[in-house]
Amino acid sequence: MIGLIFFVLFSNVREEPEIILLFTLVMTLLATAITLILLRRLTWPVRTAAHQLEEYRTKGIMPSLPRSYHDEAGILMANVQRTIEENHDMGSEKLDLIYLLSHDLRNFAVNSQALAKLIIEETENPSVNEYAGLIVDSTQQQFHFLENFIRLIKDEEEISRKVPVLRMFAISEILEILNKERGNELSKKALALVVDHNVSHIQLAVEFELLMRVLVNLLDNAIKFSQRGSCIRLNFHEDKVKTLISISDEGVGFDPDKADALFRKFTPMARKGTESEPSTGIGLYLCRKIIEKYEGKLLAESKGPNKGATFRILFATPEV
Repeated sequence: MIGLIFFVLFSNVREEPEIILLFTLVMTLLATAITLILLRRLTWPVRTAAHQLEEYRTKGIMPSLPRSYHDEAGILMANVQRTIEENHDMGSEKLDLIYLLSHDLRNFAVNSQALAKLIIEETENPSVNEYAGLIVDSTQQQFHFLENFIRLIKDEEEISRKVPVLRMFAISEILEILNKERGNELSKKALALVVDHNVSHIQLAVEFELLMRVLVNLLDNAIKFSQRGSCIRLNFHEDKVKTLISISDEGVGFDPDKADALFRKFTPMARKGTESEPSTGIGLYLCRKIIEKYEGKLLAESKGPNKGATFRILFATPEV
């Protein structure tokens, strides 16, 4: 095309060069437009698949990719659609089976507990009553475990669907919610909550509701394992490199070598609080799962038993 332009302009041909030049430019633009249209049509399967996969990942909307095309892109879309449907069906079947088993196990526990209570009511034998009481306590623990297990499954599914959005969090709003959620517990154990922050707002790409669930859970742990009348420290710090949120207590602490075990699902390190507050063994696991979903870190530190504990949430400061 360029050669044609130069030939017309500098040769001895007597045609009007301006007309030929204009015609050539128009044909070039037309060819470019056709090329772009063809490229757009060629990339349509990829764009469609990417959009529908994102909808499925974030909103749970099942994609409906076409299966009628027989070229490479069409075969790829058909395989992606088939794989998603198979995985979705398998996941649904597993959840149904888990709920069914949980329901059946609960029924078995209910029957055992009812029988044990009947034995306690009908007999005056202290030894028999003691054993029946142990059965009642054991079945109650089974109820508690099943409820936590089902809640864990639902919470994991909810966490996986949340999409990160960069937003500003007011420290005052966070403190207001924490006080509303756990203010009574702080007062009951005469605990002082000391807050320190170098900024009035922090900017994070985190779902606000999930961040608050983590902070409420960490504060709840600090309250649970603190001695009456002690102090809990809440710190917010942001600089050009990182955003840090930490909660420290002066409570029972833990062995530093077992810090990672605290975040395991149904961790064996779960225990009752200083005033026999119950523990589920899944709270910290879900907290770390939430923070890591948004590319952050949740760390636990302690100098040893009865030397307090500190939980730190770390995020890279987003570029503005």
